[in-house]
Amino acid sequence: MLKEKDHETSSIASGSQPHVEFYDPSKESVWTRVGLTWESFKRAPGTTGGQVVAGASNVDDLEKIMADAPMLQQKMKPRHLTMIAVGGSIGTGLFVGSGSALAVGGPAGILIAWLLIGIMLINVTQAIGEISILYPVSGGFYTWAVRFLDPSFAFAMGWNYVFQWAVVLPLEITVAATTVNYWPNNVPFGAWITIFWMAIVVVTVFGTLGFAEEEFWSSCLKLVVVVMFILIGIVCVCGGGPDDGAYNHYIGGSNWQNPGAFANGFKGICAVFVTAAFSFSGTELVGLAASETPNPRSSMPGAVKGTFWRITIIYVTSLTIIGLLLPYTEDRLTAGSGAGASPFVIALDYAKINGLNHLLNVTVCISVLSIGLSCVYAGSRTLTALAETGYAPRIFAYVDKSSRPLWSVVAILLFAPLAYINLAPQGEVIFNWLVALSGLSTLFTWLSICLCHIRFRRAWKVQGHSLDELPFRAFGGVWGSWFGVVLIILVLIAQFYIAIWPVGGMPDSPKKVAEAFFQVYLAFPIVILFYVIGIIWKRALPQRAHQINLDSGRKSWYTAEEMNAWRAERREAPLYIRIYRMMFAY
Repeated sequence: MLKEKDHETSSIASGSQPHVEFYDPSKESVWTRVGLTWESFKRAPGTTGGQVVAGASNVDDLEKIMADAPMLQQKMKPRHLTMIAVGGSIGTGLFVGSGSALAVGGPAGILIAWLLIGIMLINVTQAIGEISILYPVSGGFYTWAVRFLDPSFAFAMGWNYVFQWAVVLPLEITVAATTVNYWPNNVPFGAWITIFWMAIVVVTVFGTLGFAEEEFWSSCLKLVVVVMFILIGIVCVCGGGPDDGAYNHYIGGSNWQNPGAFANGFKGICAVFVTAAFSFSGTELVGLAASETPNPRSSMPGAVKGTFWRITIIYVTSLTIIGLLLPYTEDRLTAGSGAGASPFVIALDYAKINGLNHLLNVTVCISVLSIGLSCVYAGSRTLTALAETGYAPRIFAYVDKSSRPLWSVVAILLFAPLAYINLAPQGEVIFNWLVALSGLSTLFTWLSICLCHIRFRRAWKVQGHSLDELPFRAFGGVWGSWFGVVLIILVLIAQFYIAIWPVGGMPDSPKKVAEAFFQVYLAFPIVILFYVIGIIWKRALPQRAHQINLDSGRKSWYTAEEMNAWRAERREAPLYIRIYRMMFAY
């Protein structure tokens, strides 16, 4: 029942409707496909039509449906997509940023913030799964916003997302260079910046496959190390640490009692929401990656379900252990830099477990580089989608034979030298303002995804479709997306409150008050500015639900009867298989 056919492009090209030209990369040399020849940099002559069309018997013109696909090639395998979802966003925010968050919010404060953002992210990724399986289009959620929301809002959100990753790239390179200085060395800081920049360039040459393989193996390392830390942390909390370390006796929840569970009360909780959001940034990348996966219907459900396990096991459990091992008054949480301020490294230093602190520092360094590559991937794909929809110069729509959006990748990589600003006398001040551009960007992206899901469901119903037709339905339905919208608005309000009345009190100087506010809230006026520019430029208005195009880019055409028959067949599977599918797979 419902066997999906992977249609060969060669048979389509030679079929009864030869008017569509499909590009067959397999005819190129292997070196061209991986991006290592001059030929690989030439423009791809057309789409590969490589996405599976589910329910192809229900469409009149299969060739047209297959041709309505991204120029990017479908090189990602299910294992790549799964690890991007499970471990792709584990990086600076968790390993380093959680230290300052612990100092500001206390152990209970960081748990509340990460839990709330995590629950919201589960709903966001469920919404991504529902829409991306149906519409695995170039640009993912940006393109959805053009279709389901408002083209002007999509323009603002898209450019906001591009600049977010463009600015985070030099930030990650800076953190990587700082992390290496955990080990004494005589290499200049600027040289480390250059080394890490070149490392990202080299991996980027290999395009989608290079990013996917790097994410897979780095995510495996991050997951192994974090799980190892959790197990060691449990032993240390119970007093099983080395005799010469700080955890040679049972400590239990003593740090929750003294100095306490909350560092700055309600204000402390509000202050760590953005740090929590930053640590989860990149979770939405699975929505972009869907367009480079041959069969999102089979690979996306497992990927989005992996988000739940990452949030519950990796984030919540590891932060609980950190809160038990370290008091929020620990000086190194705020006085250190890079890995020196990582609560994970600090805890292992106190435990006196030889070698593990170095292993964790290596993991932090690799994680930071991994996020740097995610910056290039996410920023370039969104910039290409902006160009394809007329909201960016057409040159950025260029995709080469190795499936690299070449000029978009170059544009994002050119932001990396901003990391050298840190070498200037006032470099840190300038760099902080640049980083402020990305402060709330992720929240706006997640807000747009939730709104897209709400509008999609409305259009789907108004145009006479049944939810039974959907190959994957978000666990929380439309109410999960409404929960996400409400929570994101509350977080934005909380950040406005902190921007005006920061932890530690309001500065005496009005100038410093204004600086503190805009360093927290700069992204908001930037988004408003782009929204106004979009309205003036395109003068496009939102479409009514019955006017929304639900067919363009659609890759699942099963009827409600076919889907219900398929679900009935799967319900006959043994219980253990049904449980496994519910928790991990499709």
